Amino acid sequence: MAKKPNKLKARLPRGFVDRSAAEIRAADEMIGKIREVYERYGFDPIETPSFEYTDCLGKFLPDTDRPNAGVFSVQDDDEQWMSLRYDLTAPLARHVSENINEIQMPYRTYRAGWVFRNEKPGPGRFRQFMQFDADTVGAPGVQTDAEMCMMMADAMEALGIPRGQYVIRVNNRKVLDGVMEAIGLGGEDDAERRLTVLRAMDKYDKFGAEGVRLLLGAGRKDESGDFTAGAGLSDVAIDAIIEILEASAIDDLIDYTNDLTFKTAALSKFAINESFDAGFRELKLISDLVKSGGYMSDRISIDPSVVRGLEYYTGPVYEAELLFDVKNEKGEVVQFGSVGGGGRYDGLVKRFTGRDVPATGFSIGVSRLMSALKNLGKLNVEDVVAPVLVTVMDGDAEALGRYQKMTQDLRAAGIRAEMYQGNWKKFGNQLKYADRRDCPIAIIQGSDEREAGELQIKDLIEGARLASEATDVDNITWRESRPAQITIKTDDLVQTVRTLLDQQAEDCRRLSGDV
Repeated sequence: MAKKPNKLKARLPRGFVDRSAAEIRAADEMIGKIREVYERYGFDPIETPSFEYTDCLGKFLPDTDRPNAGVFSVQDDDEQWMSLRYDLTAPLARHVSENINEIQMPYRTYRAGWVFRNEKPGPGRFRQFMQFDADTVGAPGVQTDAEMCMMMADAMEALGIPRGQYVIRVNNRKVLDGVMEAIGLGGEDDAERRLTVLRAMDKYDKFGAEGVRLLLGAGRKDESGDFTAGAGLSDVAIDAIIEILEASAIDDLIDYTNDLTFKTAALSKFAINESFDAGFRELKLISDLVKSGGYMSDRISIDPSVVRGLEYYTGPVYEAELLFDVKNEKGEVVQFGSVGGGGRYDGLVKRFTGRDVPATGFSIGVSRLMSALKNLGKLNVEDVVAPVLVTVMDGDAEALGRYQKMTQDLRAAGIRAEMYQGNWKKFGNQLKYADRRDCPIAIIQGSDEREAGELQIKDLIEGARLASEATDVDNITWRESRPAQITIKTDDLVQTVRTLLDQQAEDCRRLSGDV
């Protein structure tokens, strides 16, 4: 006897998710609101492919025979390596560089798209996720960064996140680079150690001052016993960095008259250098500009603890942080945290062109922001009304043509509708299908109705949900004025269905207390 072949096991790859219709519609609605803000600021859409040549994605990828650490890569038939994009910024830099003679500068653009990370998945950490970016290329002044921050704030409020529950926090890499230079970590020889220090600073929200102090010094052992080597800084340097992280604003760190002067104990032991001076003056200008636009510190705040984009940001950096509390995987109450951010990356296009092309932009994490809106009750997760079902009582060509015309007439009137496509000979299965689909209405026309020029309209919502939910006498009286199934003239199909759908919507509002 021949051996049966093994049945293929259906399995979803780790780190990837299937999305439901409700999730897709909610994301589309959210993206649409953000897009309206971007368009209002004068930005235009652009789209780049999911794959880029691996070397175009930047120096942030390893140089190996198969460059797949951090990205998903394949080799083309001409033996060139291509990788799925890990963000939307590197592809934009490539696009601008290829078309730099045709693009009108400043180039203001936005993009929404999937990005991919070849990393170990975990709770809330996926290998495929959507980002929504906005960038301005070719504008050197930090007034552009100020505008980006204002646009981020407007996007948060367009989504229904009220003031006091979000803040756009702004810092400047020049300030951080100036501090690194002041404590003796400037120059290429200390690049790796400097990166270790910045990564430690970036853990401030997670580990607090004492945890960062350990990472800046001898190292830190976590709860599992794993040890992370520290940067080995002196106590004086560590104290200076902790003062920066604990400051609520740059003004807490320095006095500003004609010259800058540190006013904190630890920082005052170091000299202010050109990088710090330039970074602070840019932050002050951003602060002045956003305040002139009506964006006070409850919406946009200068914050010296912001550390982002350790590899390529060159100036102002900013992130959108949500301030309300949620529970994490351990059941602990924590602030929701960042849902997006960005900054100035003046060196990214230069990799291709050899010339300075200033750029700044930010990225919103769509999935994380959706989770935030769900926590706030701001995410529209209402189901779209299911289609009206035109049932099939006869399968010959003439009858199918009539049913199809009914369906098309409903669609032409803007009503979701479908003609039953299964085995029409078992009518009971058609109504079961309508029930499983939550169809609001079924259209029925047999031979008797056809000869009389009529059809039956069956109110499926009336017979199921509303009958069991109504307890109020007025609702019962109001509902009894409408029978669950009626006979109408064929020519009255569209108007009757439209009226009945409106009545069903009114029912839902009555029972939910909205009217």
